[in-house]
Parts: sequence; C-alpha cells; structure tokens
Amino acid sequence: MDLANQNVLVVGLGISGMAAARLAKRFGAEVVVSDAKEADKLGDEPKTLRSEGIRVVCGPQELSLLDGVDHIIVSPAVPVRIPLLQEAYRRGMDVESEVEFAYHIAKSPILAITGTNGKTTTTTLVGKLMETAFPVVGVGGNIGVPLSEECLRVGGGGCVVAEISSYQMEATDDFVPHVAAVLNVTPDHVVRHGTLEVYQQMKEKLFAQQTEKDFLVLNYDDQKTRDMAKRAPGTVCFFSRSELLGEGAFVKNGTLTMRWDGKEIPVLPVDDLQIRGGHNVENALAAMAMAYLAGAEPNKIAAVLRAFTGVEHRIEAVLSCDGVSYWNDSKATNTDSAIKALESFTEPIVLLAGGDDKMTDLTEFMRLVKDKCRALVLGGNAAARFKEAAVAADFPRDKIFEAGYSMEKGVELARAAAQPGDAVLLSPACASFDMYSGFEERGRNFKDIVRRMAGNK
Repeated sequence: MDLANQNVLVVGLGISGMAAARLAKRFGAEVVVSDAKEADKLGDEPKTLRSEGIRVVCGPQELSLLDGVDHIIVSPAVPVRIPLLQEAYRRGMDVESEVEFAYHIAKSPILAITGTNGKTTTTTLVGKLMETAFPVVGVGGNIGVPLSEECLRVGGGGCVVAEISSYQMEATDDFVPHVAAVLNVTPDHVVRHGTLEVYQQMKEKLFAQQTEKDFLVLNYDDQKTRDMAKRAPGTVCFFSRSELLGEGAFVKNGTLTMRWDGKEIPVLPVDDLQIRGGHNVENALAAMAMAYLAGAEPNKIAAVLRAFTGVEHRIEAVLSCDGVSYWNDSKATNTDSAIKALESFTEPIVLLAGGDDKMTDLTEFMRLVKDKCRALVLGGNAAARFKEAAVAADFPRDKIFEAGYSMEKGVELARAAAQPGDAVLLSPACASFDMYSGFEERGRNFKDIVRRMAGNK
C-alpha cells in the first residue's frame, strides 16, 4: 500500500487507531489522529503518539480536519454517521476502516469470522487449527489485537484469522476474506446501527465482495444466516448441529463430520470436545469447516479440537469451593449468549446477571432462568428491569437478590444462596460499561473475588 507523502487522517484512538496511525507513519505518510474525547479522557495515548511524530487533535472535530487529506482510516468505535465522516463522504474522499486498511496491506489470505455470538471462541480455535497448515498465523481484529498489525507481522506465506464485528464493517467497501463465516444473527448493537436489518447488512458486508473462488461458511440452523446463501457470490458451505447435510459440516452418529467434494470424513466424537454446550458444538463445526476449506488436514483438525479448552470469559471454569463450582461467562453481553450459557449446565445455577442494559427483550431469557436457576443475583443499571421481568416470569421473588454496583456483594450473595452441587455463573446478558471498561475487566474482577473468597474461607 503506497502512502508515501500522503496526508492521512485517522479518526478515533484506541488500539486500532493507534495501530493504523503508526503503520501509516511507517509507510511514509503525514498522519493526524482525531478523537472526539478531550485529552484528559484518553490517558497517555495522545502523548505517546506525539512523541512518535504523529499529530493528535482531541475534542471537537472541526470539518477543517479534512482539508488537504488524501486518505481517512476509521477506528471501529467511531460510527460513520458522525458529521466529520459524513462530510468526507460528501466530498468523495477515500474513507476506510482499520480492517480494510489491514486487508490492503495483507500479503496472506484472511479467514474472517463474524456473528452475534461465538466469534471469539471460533476465531481462537481457527487460529490454532491454521497453525497446523501454515508456518506463521496471525489472529486479530475484534479479538483485541489490531488486524493491521497482524497482517504486517505475518507477511506472505502464512494466513491471518480475523474476528470481525459489525462496527468494523461500516466503513468497508472491498474487504475480501478468502474464507468467511457468519455464525448467527440475533438482536444486538441496535443503538449503533438503528435497526436489526442494518445490523445484519453490516454482517453481510463481510462476504459481499467474495468470488466463487472464496468460501462462505454459514449456520444452517439459523434462518437469517441460512438465507444469506441467496446473496453470497462465494462458494457456500453450511454447518449444522441438528441436520444431516448433503454437503458441509454436521453431526452424524455423535461425530463431527465433514462432507465435501464427494468425500465424507468423520473428524471427532462430540463427546471428545472439552468446551461445554451445544453452541460450542456449532462453533467447533464452523471452525472445522473453515480450516478444512483453507487446507488443514482432518487428523490435525481432530487433534486441535480435542485439546481446545476454550477462551477466557466464555463459560470459563474458575474453581470449586464447598462443593460449588464457579464459572466466568462475562463475555455474555446479550441475552442470546447468556441463554446459551444457561443451556450448557445440567446442575442448578445461581446466576449473576445485569449491568449496562441493552434493552433487549427478556422473555425467553427469564423463562430459562426460571427453569434452570436456584437464585438470581442482579446488579448494575439493568437490575430493576431484570427483576421485573423475572417476577413476571414467575421466578420466586424471595430468590432474587440485588447487589447494586458491587461485584463483591454479588459474589457474597451468590455464595450464600448456593448449595453443594450448584454452579455459580456470571453470565450478565448485559454490557459492562456502567461499572467496568469492558467485559474483560468485569470477568477478571469476578475471578479475583472468587479466588480471594475461596482462600479466606
């Protein structure tokens, strides 16, 4: 990508903006970074970039920032509807996301995963699977590592696995992963995108520029993703947990099976998976299909699937104490994800839920809470609405406890309500921003409290 002597504007800081600014500077551009937050809200990032010769403008984003700019790179946290970017589009300027910037500098094929839930688990797993087929593999994107940095690091002769969010697809036009997957689509991020239909459109941009030489892996069991095959220019491979497919990845006689190009290959018994829950069977099927289509050998796929224990913050075992197991599922930031976690347990559950409310419908979630949970501990901004919905679902009022904005109090209440043989599960069904910087901080705080509690008992 030739940015030498170009004037590049990066909109939005954070890890993606920092990476894009540094790489553009490395490629010879004059770089300006603009963030709508004031400098005192951005920590050391502005100072760090300025020390590297990059101009940083904090606060109100005047339209004059666009004057003389040749290229604009947008961080995923920044919606394209802001006036600065709308003016850039009006002027016909070159605007792209950090993900598309990464694609333009990539010299190895990209395997990209999106979906409302399951992205991180599937991306992590695909990364491990591809290590069996390529000498160097990068894993980045929405998973916490800037995709542009990984594409540059990998160079040629390897592959890059990318977790892609709907936010990252807003400012893309020609992003083309060689193998793409859409795991599912359920209501989420409507505040950002306006409607569920627009949210789905952002997901579909992932594969819109593929050709028949590229592959698209779709969840046959999810009606929205199944229908995407009608709009897919690439070669579609379905996966299904419930159906025996004529072609694709599915479960047959209790075994993960791949059927493609006239071959049927039993890969691994479902019971050999170490990750809990039916949703993780789906994640394993999607990852298996992607890896197979990208050139991984079935026996090596089986070995990786058998050894994989999951990712931090997704139904993560913490410890057992007094006959009660404790589980961190802080990554469940919506009801659909929390439902999948609840369905993964056969033992009675004491559930810690709540946080920054996304205002999604709670009917199905609370119906399952009533069936699966011994007690419900609620916290954060969502507590009052969640309690009302639980009572409406006939969950016993005397089994609902409120922890306010204290994780420590929540763990204490859960511990008191639990009985030997129970599982205490943090699966909030909410974002974390009313109390934490992100779900990672929330999950680690929960684990720290649980471990301290166990050590002090």
